[in-house]
Amino acid sequence: MADEGIRIGLIGAGRNTRDRHIPGFHDVDGVEIAAVANRSRASGQVVADQFNIPTVYDSWQELLEDESINAVCIGTWPYMHRTLTIAALEAGKHVLTEARMAANAAEAREMLDASRAHPGLVTQIVPSPLTFKVDNLLTQKIAEGYIGDVLAVSLQSLTPGFADTGGPMHWRNDRDLSGYNILNMGIWYEAMIRWVGPATRVMANTSVNVKQRRDEDGQPVPVTIPDHVDILADLACGGQANMRFSAVTGFGPGNEVWIYGSEGTLRLDSGLNVYGGKRGESAMADIPNPPEGQAFWRVEEEFCNAIRGQERITRTPFDVGLHYMEFTEAVTRSSQTRQVVSLPL
Repeated sequence: MADEGIRIGLIGAGRNTRDRHIPGFHDVDGVEIAAVANRSRASGQVVADQFNIPTVYDSWQELLEDESINAVCIGTWPYMHRTLTIAALEAGKHVLTEARMAANAAEAREMLDASRAHPGLVTQIVPSPLTFKVDNLLTQKIAEGYIGDVLAVSLQSLTPGFADTGGPMHWRNDRDLSGYNILNMGIWYEAMIRWVGPATRVMANTSVNVKQRRDEDGQPVPVTIPDHVDILADLACGGQANMRFSAVTGFGPGNEVWIYGSEGTLRLDSGLNVYGGKRGESAMADIPNPPEGQAFWRVEEEFCNAIRGQERITRTPFDVGLHYMEFTEAVTRSSQTRQVVSLPL
């Protein structure tokens, strides 16, 4: 359908949908955002009025029954992604779904199976954009042998703030809505596998330091999703990884990645600057990252081009999404059982 128009339906219109997806679709020629179904008709109408979307549906079921819509963008929380994706595919619609892919690996596997049962329909997960700026540079340096064999990866994402003991219950703290996803672990792991490939075994230790938060009514509710996690992993490339993610590390250093190899080392700092040093050199130095070589946000364009048969989905296909969901679940399983968990599950 290279010359045909694409009519998009939005199911869920949260911040990322409003800030990224709607403007992104508006920038693609021949694409119309035709309808929206949000948590309520009133909230959907607010989005429709803001972005001149012609139709507001009372429910996602009604939106999927609209035969004039040929693709959907799912912007709900992870607990609904499987249900909506499978229903959309069965309705004959292409699917772009927000990350994380699902609540758990079993749901992600069902989504992948459903996509394979509808090979004529495009499926895509919104990728982690955090490291777009440096992904190509790191991948290139490792591929060309700058560091030799990958021996070890050290990755940490530590918020500088102390534990938020008085904070409200966010959907990311609610296992019923977020599933096995923990902090920004999946975001960073997705980025890491672009550089060095996937993990094959996982051992993890987690803790819940803020054990309750207040819901919309001000009532205390228990929290079971960890706010601190340490992970050891074996990588398919032969190296090892240690990863730490935390929301309770006051004055923490933020984000940092070290990739150690047999012949060199790469470092990524919180500002997404890349440094490198090779065997025999006295110190690490800044590695230039020309803008023309950097990846950038083009999720909606990639989705529409794939529908039109002009390119294949690379960021992110469902099989990669299933892997990072298996990794996420493996972290939880390992922390609960105190055992090593092998991948795939």
